[in-house]
Amino acid sequence: MSPRPESPMTRSTCPYCGVGCGVVVQPTPGTTAAGDCEPSAPPVLVSGDPEHPANRGRLCSKGAALAETLGRETRLLEPRIGDRAASWDEALDHVARGFLDVIESDGPEAVAFYVSGQLLTEDYYVANKLMKGFIGAANIDTNSRLCMSSAVAAHLRAFGADAVPGNYEDLELADLVVLAGSNLAWTHPVLFQRLQAARERRPQMRVVVIDPRRTATAEAADLHLALAPGTDGWLFNGLLHHLYREDRLDLQFLEDHVDGFAATLRAARDTAGSVPRVASACGLPEADVAQFFRWFAQTERTVTLFSQGINQSDSGTDKANAILNLHLATGRIGQPAQAPFSVTGQPNAMGGREVGGLANQLAAHMGFDDPGAHDRLRRFWRAPRLAARPGLKAVELFQAIESGRVKAVWIMGTNPAFSLPEAERVSDALRRCPLVVVSDCVADTETTRLADVRLPASAWGEKDGTVTNSERRISRQRAFLPPAGQARPDWWIVCEVARRMGFGSAFPYTRPVEIFREHARLSAFENDGERAFDIGPLAGLSDAGYDALAPVQWPVFAARAAGDPAIGSAPSEPDRAGLRGTARLFSDGRFFHAGGRARLMPVAPQGPSLAIGADFPLRMNTGRIRDHWHSMTRTALSARLSAHRPEPFVEIHPTDAAAHGIGDGQLARLSGPGGQAALLRVRVTAAQPPGSVFVPMHWSAPQAPAARVNALVPASTDPISGQPAFKAIPVDLRPLVADWVGFLLSRERRVLPELPYRAESRGFGFFRYELAGTTAVPDWVLWADRILGSAGDRLQFSDQGAGVFRAARIQSGRLMAVLFIGPDPARLPPREALGQLFGQAVLDDRARIGLLSGHPETAAPAQGRLVCACHGVGEERIRQAIRESGLSTQAELADTLGAGTGCGSCIPELRGLLGETVSAAGARAGIP
Repeated sequence: MSPRPESPMTRSTCPYCGVGCGVVVQPTPGTTAAGDCEPSAPPVLVSGDPEHPANRGRLCSKGAALAETLGRETRLLEPRIGDRAASWDEALDHVARGFLDVIESDGPEAVAFYVSGQLLTEDYYVANKLMKGFIGAANIDTNSRLCMSSAVAAHLRAFGADAVPGNYEDLELADLVVLAGSNLAWTHPVLFQRLQAARERRPQMRVVVIDPRRTATAEAADLHLALAPGTDGWLFNGLLHHLYREDRLDLQFLEDHVDGFAATLRAARDTAGSVPRVASACGLPEADVAQFFRWFAQTERTVTLFSQGINQSDSGTDKANAILNLHLATGRIGQPAQAPFSVTGQPNAMGGREVGGLANQLAAHMGFDDPGAHDRLRRFWRAPRLAARPGLKAVELFQAIESGRVKAVWIMGTNPAFSLPEAERVSDALRRCPLVVVSDCVADTETTRLADVRLPASAWGEKDGTVTNSERRISRQRAFLPPAGQARPDWWIVCEVARRMGFGSAFPYTRPVEIFREHARLSAFENDGERAFDIGPLAGLSDAGYDALAPVQWPVFAARAAGDPAIGSAPSEPDRAGLRGTARLFSDGRFFHAGGRARLMPVAPQGPSLAIGADFPLRMNTGRIRDHWHSMTRTALSARLSAHRPEPFVEIHPTDAAAHGIGDGQLARLSGPGGQAALLRVRVTAAQPPGSVFVPMHWSAPQAPAARVNALVPASTDPISGQPAFKAIPVDLRPLVADWVGFLLSRERRVLPELPYRAESRGFGFFRYELAGTTAVPDWVLWADRILGSAGDRLQFSDQGAGVFRAARIQSGRLMAVLFIGPDPARLPPREALGQLFGQAVLDDRARIGLLSGHPETAAPAQGRLVCACHGVGEERIRQAIRESGLSTQAELADTLGAGTGCGSCIPELRGLLGETVSAAGARAGIP
């Protein structure tokens, strides 16, 4: 294990999305050697790295709040077997013996690993090596299967390699950027910032957003195509046929470098042969379709960026190939500002692909169907039991656990009992599995609750290794904190289990650099330019060279004379170690299929496989929001990240809300065909298209037990990639008939009784709980005793006839907790003014008098719902500044309040507030 660095400044990489932003970490003044500091201060300061080419100093709201998420209160700090603590030796012996017993009795395919894009490349490498190389089965898959495996399959079909052709600079150089199935402003905010900055420099640049929802990204677009869910294939097929009719294809490029043109064009003509047919199939105005087609046809410098809205479909691979077809048919690939671009969701999804972390891959971009690959890897690893066929993909892996085919599973750094489709069914499968091992840094998740053995893994800030971002850029992640408790790096845990299973000679590593060097050697082993992934020159890095490694894009070559580019690549600047990365692939038209040609793929568009009907009349689209990440194990620790959207919600169009008898702010029950349901707060908005609802995927059991949305998602997958469909699920939405609703604000985290609805979030100095019950409480006073505790003084008000109860607990003059209960959520007071009282050392008499009214006089003016997380600016403060200072532009708002000058993700919302407030002021003044 690497020692904690002594340098006062550490350069590392953000652990959130696939942008791969560089960060600079410095100790907070007053921090001790152990990383401890004053309770009110985080142990470190985190800022964007101005030298990192991915972000050039920018960070999003999540990255800017990283220092606030390093607390240890939620950490798994010791190995545990069942309900008891264990030593590392005992726990590792138990795991190794359990795997060996299963292999002896049922064979190697009865064992499986399920890993994560949160792992570093070195962690991933040894996990894949152990499972495929030495246990001897390919049953290792990753949660990246859920977000980018359709793009992987499409790349392989089109290019012969899982290789993203372009880079982030292409977004800035393009004259047309098409964002398909991506809310870039919220999911990859730094890329959105770079795009917006380029638009300010180059006003002629156009952006088209293809998304059923009017997202923050769509608000900033020149053209928003709000197509019907699942109809992307018709749109892209129609565009291909249009380009052919308008003589905008690159016929020479097709003849020289691409196969499959005739069949692909025929499929496009037969399924979407005209603008009216496309508009009808997609539910779009003909004029908008025609405009998009004209812009694409006339603009050579075009980038098409796609993400989960394309991938997370049961025909996601075909949709991705329909995009790749456009760029191959027009020759818009391999050159500056000409590329199809898949952006990944996790920080090391691409690193996992490099080492073979998917069940249908070998290592180093080799595949089971590649001639000679199996023998090559067997010889390199000296692994006579190397798996000979693909393993089980994520959904089918857990179905195999359910059926008993898999009897031992090791889950690393992920929470499948929350994130997979049919999540409750996954939980049931794990309950019945004879051996469930979980290595994680978090103590309490849906999955750790089901583990037989829990192994404490190092978290971000404690880990040392590499990650690869969406533009193929390898960056170092460096440790700057000591491990919490007995936590250990994932690579160390895997290697220790491997040694105890008798494979010690193949896992001799003592530091991550040793694993990385082997990984680099393998990438070049018998390669000769036949595989896109090649970082062979990095195999010669010294320990010091690895420690100092600057970000570099693969393939990597030793720096050579100018004018001597690598085959199939456009060279980038040499890095500080004299190595040359590759900015763009396929610049010479050479691909990685046999014969060096690319392939167009005929696409027969398909809509969602599950139909809506009388019982389930709406389509559910799931996704991410601006300030939270995955199951919130990290972001929920930050008060400012929790403030923008503090509880789980469902967005619905006003016409659908009226038809279902649901009002804004009410609680509602969302149900699906599988019999599961989720309770969510309703947000009525015209940004949501009629006939569908949007639900974020973030709220898990520790924060909101009744809001596990993926329990509603059927296990429908793309037949090629195995990626689940999360985007067009039939559902029904009904008001929750609640006997009472309420909220609790508490200085301490509280253990609450079982309730139909509970949503926990972090406030500034307090915990916030939104509550609802469907049965009457016989005695509110006794119930409040359990909720508030009995120490200190109690203030209390009760009107049983009106269904109102309010109480507060004060101890040594400080507000400890306040509880408000009523029959209607609209009649509960705002939480903000009450939350401010937790910042007072002693409540004065005026605060006590106004406390139970919900409007204490001593509270500062209300900020309202947080809009700008970077600078802590709320909605009411924004509206007040607009009215009182006569602001009319976003730039004026930025100068006045600083809002929007951080990560920029809130700018579309700020512009919306400007429009609403200025219009309202004009209406009051009688201005038409």
